[in-house]
Amino acid sequence: MSANHNNLSKVTLGGLLVTLGIIYGDIGTSPLYVMKAIMGEQPINEEVVLGALSCIFWTLTLQTTFKYVLLTLQADNKGEGGIFSLYTLVKRLKKKGLIIPAIIGGSALLADGIITPPISVSSAIEGLKIYNPELDTVPIVIAILFVLFFIQRFGTKFVGRFFGPMMLVWFSMLGVLGLLGIGGNFGVFKALNPYYAIHLLSIHHEGFYVLGFVFLCTTGAEALYSDMGHCGRGNIRISWIFVKAMLVINYFGQGAYLISHSGDTLTGLSGHSDNPGNPFYLLMPQWFIPFGIAIATSAAVIASQALISGSFTLISEAMRLNFWPKVSVKFPTELRGQIYIPSINWLLFLGCVFIVLYFRESGNMEAAYGLAIVLCMIMTTILLNFYMIMKRYNPFVITGIMLVYLTIEFSFLIANISKFSHGGYVSLFIAGFLAFIMFVWYSAKRIRSGYTEFVKIDKYKNVLSELSNDLTIPKYATHLVYMTNAHLNDEIESKVLYSILQKRPKRADIYWFVHVNVVDEPYRMEYRVREIMHEDVIRVDFFLGFRVAPRINLLFKQVVRNMVERGEVDITSRYESLNRNNVIGDFKFVIIEKFLSYDNDLPWYERIVLDIYYVLKKVSLSEGRAFGLDSSSVKVEKFPIVIHPLEDISLTRMED
Repeated sequence: MSANHNNLSKVTLGGLLVTLGIIYGDIGTSPLYVMKAIMGEQPINEEVVLGALSCIFWTLTLQTTFKYVLLTLQADNKGEGGIFSLYTLVKRLKKKGLIIPAIIGGSALLADGIITPPISVSSAIEGLKIYNPELDTVPIVIAILFVLFFIQRFGTKFVGRFFGPMMLVWFSMLGVLGLLGIGGNFGVFKALNPYYAIHLLSIHHEGFYVLGFVFLCTTGAEALYSDMGHCGRGNIRISWIFVKAMLVINYFGQGAYLISHSGDTLTGLSGHSDNPGNPFYLLMPQWFIPFGIAIATSAAVIASQALISGSFTLISEAMRLNFWPKVSVKFPTELRGQIYIPSINWLLFLGCVFIVLYFRESGNMEAAYGLAIVLCMIMTTILLNFYMIMKRYNPFVITGIMLVYLTIEFSFLIANISKFSHGGYVSLFIAGFLAFIMFVWYSAKRIRSGYTEFVKIDKYKNVLSELSNDLTIPKYATHLVYMTNAHLNDEIESKVLYSILQKRPKRADIYWFVHVNVVDEPYRMEYRVREIMHEDVIRVDFFLGFRVAPRINLLFKQVVRNMVERGEVDITSRYESLNRNNVIGDFKFVIIEKFLSYDNDLPWYERIVLDIYYVLKKVSLSEGRAFGLDSSSVKVEKFPIVIHPLEDISLTRMED
């Protein structure tokens, strides 16, 4: 554990550069659209600009710096971060209802992964309208997104090397452009005084409306926490000093430019009645604009890549925590933690295309952006409260932190609710749909588990031993392997014994029962072996972290190989001719897929949940593929779940 924490806090020059490329894409591209969204089509007002800049600075300070960079990064799970990692930490408290903020927060973060790529890429590409105001950027944006999602199958090992240097160029450009703008009006730094933020929010009639767009400057903070495992806490904290400085300088540079044009509108500054200008591009010298557009587009693509990779990780964790249907997971490179989930990749792409086609311009997307992610931040705050309780923080400190951040985040939520009718409903619908799937899948698993019957294996040791040596029954396999959900190593599901003893008796030389425990440590890979009956019945328990793919085929082979080397088991075929020639016996896996019998009297709620669950199960991976088992060695058996069978059926026999 100490080694993990040392690596977590270790700071290197290479680590800082990688952090720039992985962590700050979302929050780093926010200058492309935040000030543009705040100004809208209204005449530029110095009071509003100063108030907005003050709000941005203190949001980045209180929300991003103090809450996430300093406080939330403390809540690491063996070096890993993110709302699901935080949930696995606090669920040890056994508090009811913790699953709700975890599911809502995870769903909102996934919804953010659908909206961020379109708004970032659109904001960058719309810089081309400086040269051609009539240009339709939609096809260009969709083409860039398609290429981005298409290359996911190959991994990002090669292009990832350029992410850090490219983002270093991006943030340096932000700082230089900001200084150019500030050079004409150093008085803009008075916005550092929180008075201007308070004045805007409490007095000015546009204050609370502006707050909804101010929130966009911190939307990447949640992704920052989720990617902690890739870079380490130390590298994030040190690099944030540089990133925040460049962001603030650029925002203040845009603000200084806007103040110098008080009374004008962004549309007027663009010189075209249908094309509002973007303060980000208006800062640039004319000759630099093509380079600025190219750099901004690269930064937007990198930001999108980070969110796509984060979505893959989130879904992978959700599957291991029983929040999401089993789907195919690929490993495109040897990089630790890098995965590719085809179904999620193209689902995200279709979602992004829908956002682009529906809103068409980044200015319209701003209305849909922020409402979902503020819900995620509130859920993280709730879970963080339980983490601090678990770590025995001073109760007064906990209360103070909760009051401050719940006040800030609920203020952002109320401000963002005004966006609902202007497009915010889209992000809420996406987040709600994802949360619904997670809730149904988790609830169905709980219901099924509650109705599963377990029996003590000791009661069946003799019959299994006799069956194994009963030559009157044809041998089914040399090694017969069953996956079991029994957590206690002296128990087994009754349906497994039914499969062995009654549903065509299955004679084997050795019966193996394999159980997978999903543990709270993200990358733990351990196993335990219990010999229930010598050379007849063996149980293997795997303890796999919630970020480890359960490739049981490979893991089980490794376990058997280790047992053979230690002389604990003989896997040579028991057939005489094959045994004489030292031929290894065959291994046969049996997967029992359960279906809901019609002979049930379920409560209506459970019936609905299970009906939806089985619809989802039809489009998810089979149990065999989910466990990474070779299809040629897997036998699938159907087993009905009979729950509360109907009794006292009034059936009368008729006599002849």
